[in-house]
Amino acid sequence: MKAATRRRSRSLAAGLALMVLAPGAGAGAPASAPAATGPAAPALPAGLPDLPALGEIMQRDLRTGLAINGFDPVSYRLAGRPAAGHPEHELIHDGVVWRFASRANLEAFRDAPEIYAPAFGGFDPTGVAGGVAVDSDPAFFAVVGSRLFLFRSAENRRRFLRDAQMLALAEEHWPAVLRSVAR
Repeated sequence: MKAATRRRSRSLAAGLALMVLAPGAGAGAPASAPAATGPAAPALPAGLPDLPALGEIMQRDLRTGLAINGFDPVSYRLAGRPAAGHPEHELIHDGVVWRFASRANLEAFRDAPEIYAPAFGGFDPTGVAGGVAVDSDPAFFAVVGSRLFLFRSAENRRRFLRDAQMLALAEEHWPAVLRSVAR
């Protein structure tokens, strides 16, 4: 390595070290300048859903803010299967965005959300029975009595439907699980 190259490398390294040790020094500000006031971190970009808050009941997609991944909760009862909701049929209920396949389904939910919203906030009841909040997949569901249950997998659905005690355990553990869920 030539001497000139070594000197440039040392100068560059010294300059970088100075910038790291005194961040304002490279910008022409004195090293003893007072720290700027205001938020330490930049705000989230516009258009992103709010982050969950402690105690939120309904499971929702953290990227979109949608309850049950945008599926229509009313369709599980009326059509016997999940139907995708549409952005033109949205409703905010308990701080969560719900989508519906039709205006009629939106109105039915708005009038009686306790009937159409999934049990246990949309969390898998087999997880709740074990004392933990487990995300569900809206494709795996069961309507038992008057309640909609969503499951993480087909196996969890089978276990729940075969074991009559699973619902009782989930009901027993739900208050503690609910306290631990971020909302």
